[in-house]
Amino acid sequence: MSRRRAAQETKLFNQDYNALHTQCSRQGSLFEDPEFPAENSSIYFSKTPNKKFEWKRPSEICSDPQWITGGATRFDVTQGMLGDCWLQAAVSSLTLDKAIFNRVVPNSQSFSRNYCGIFKFNFWINGEWQEIVVDDRLPTYNNQLVFLHSSDKNEFWSALLEKAYAKLSGSYESLIGGKITEAMVDFTGGVAEQFNLNNAPDNLYTIMLRAAHKNSLMGCSIEANAAKKEETLPNGLVTGHSYSVTAVKMVEIRTSRRSGQFPMVRLRNTWGNEAEWNGPWSDKSREWQLVSTSEREEIGLTFDHDGEFWMTFEDFKKNFDLLEVCHLGVDSLELETDPSIEWVSRKEHGSWVRRVSAGGCRNYLNSFWTNPQYRLTLTDPDEDDDENLCTVVVSLMQKDRRRQRKLGKENLRIGYVIYKLDNNTGSDPLDYDFFKYHSCEVRSKEFSTDRDITDRHKIKPGNYVIVPSTFEPNEEGKFLLRIFTEKSSKLSPSDEANRFDDPDAPEPDPQLLATFQNLAGPDDEIDANELLEILNKAYKAESESVFNIEMTRSLVAILDRDATGKLGYNEFSKLWNDLRIWKSTFKKFDADRSGFMSSYELRNALHSCGFRISNGVFQKITLRHSNVEGQITIQQFIMAAAKLKAMNAIFAENTDRNNKAVFTLDSFLAVTIYS
Repeated sequence: MSRRRAAQETKLFNQDYNALHTQCSRQGSLFEDPEFPAENSSIYFSKTPNKKFEWKRPSEICSDPQWITGGATRFDVTQGMLGDCWLQAAVSSLTLDKAIFNRVVPNSQSFSRNYCGIFKFNFWINGEWQEIVVDDRLPTYNNQLVFLHSSDKNEFWSALLEKAYAKLSGSYESLIGGKITEAMVDFTGGVAEQFNLNNAPDNLYTIMLRAAHKNSLMGCSIEANAAKKEETLPNGLVTGHSYSVTAVKMVEIRTSRRSGQFPMVRLRNTWGNEAEWNGPWSDKSREWQLVSTSEREEIGLTFDHDGEFWMTFEDFKKNFDLLEVCHLGVDSLELETDPSIEWVSRKEHGSWVRRVSAGGCRNYLNSFWTNPQYRLTLTDPDEDDDENLCTVVVSLMQKDRRRQRKLGKENLRIGYVIYKLDNNTGSDPLDYDFFKYHSCEVRSKEFSTDRDITDRHKIKPGNYVIVPSTFEPNEEGKFLLRIFTEKSSKLSPSDEANRFDDPDAPEPDPQLLATFQNLAGPDDEIDANELLEILNKAYKAESESVFNIEMTRSLVAILDRDATGKLGYNEFSKLWNDLRIWKSTFKKFDADRSGFMSSYELRNALHSCGFRISNGVFQKITLRHSNVEGQITIQQFIMAAAKLKAMNAIFAENTDRNNKAVFTLDSFLAVTIYS
């Protein structure tokens, strides 16, 4: 478990099962979910159904609806007309572990006892367990369930689980296509890992045996031809279709010449029909004569047309392309690990924001350094590691992309890079020069459009920075970064403390004082119009004036500390000095003389002017002062710098001994509205 509580995620739906159930019970009504109405829009977002679906409650479909009949099993999961076999494979695997199943599917629910037409499920959403409630109205056609359903006509837990997951994803259509591990992670909070079976590690079967022993969820698939999404091969297997791995066993086989244990795998096609493997060790094949009756009973051998079948591990590797494993505990990731070790888990929520922190991969060096950065500290090597190295498992998840499909947003291509730091590196985010002159220590195997990517690494104790990113810059999204280590570790966002180091003021300029006094009235102060006149005279050599009346009004408002609407000479002279610094800084970072500075250069430009700003403040400044292309004009840069300086001064004037500013509402409104 994490030793430091991560930021809580906002609940997707502001619904509480107990409160809603009580309300319906008092009113004598059946729950109707306003967040997922019984309408076509909850089924499809891109088209109109080609059939007239009717939403019915289970009591309208059969006479004796049941939540679960005879215990939940993998045979309760049969795919309907929706292309979400990946979800069905995950649900089928979920039934293999009763404790996990009961957490996701609370077994206290019923269609008779305290029935109000409302049901609940628990999913691990973006790093937190959340309760999802649904009403029990289900899409039907000719009085038959059209999507996921049980082989028992009066059993409804699986159909309602799919509905809850469809609600979580935005619609039933949003469930079309996916990786098995995506749902497995949402059912368990586990760690997903994938194996390319065309280049499988030598110890893959041992990995599978260990995973099965620890009740890890597993699934597999065959890559599909682009022209044929689900093609049935001569061997009975279907391409582009998800299968659940329901058992991994060493089966005792005896012949007249030899005997011993053979590595076997049991799989299930979520269609739940006769579409099964027809090769060696398939249902009723002659090879089963080599296995004793007691052995068959022990492994639960059946020959029903239920989509389930056995095959040898070698045939499994030859015929399938991808194995997906959801480890319930990180310890099952590492075969040589002492099972008594308690892994240390850390997590951080983050986001890639266009123009601010969506810098893309290292191919885009000019913006890569602006990505979110996280400092990782590893103190001690693993137990009994001969090379004194630390095992680090990195899991990066992009959030809520399936829910955004209706907005035309698909998964981003994501990955991460890890850099080693020396002992003199501060806590501030690393800049362009660091990444230009340093190579990475390790990285994710590839940038992938999978929702979750997980890799494990062996690195030395020390300080590191992890940079998660999208492949292309300016792609927005939220993510969850999880780190697992055997020994103590620290993970935190790399950030700056807000402060302003005011450069020394230059000697007074007699000519500037004379110009000021010439325009100032009897009160020795100038207003916005007079400020504009002074600045235009001073910068008359500019081909285009930097200043206008709206800008000088804002500058006066920001710097006018006594709220007279005017600036005295001391205030003006400070502004004059600042303007010289800010203009020269802008020119330095506007290297191509385009009249614009990139938002990715803004932080360094502000650093040059003495400002240190946190990630949160930097994001707000960038969004406020850059255009949609991420460009910043000199006017916007000056206004950002002036506002920062003024607010730093106001904070300092109102700070107590604990470095906290105390405002009344009146003083706060006066400061923020006028400035």
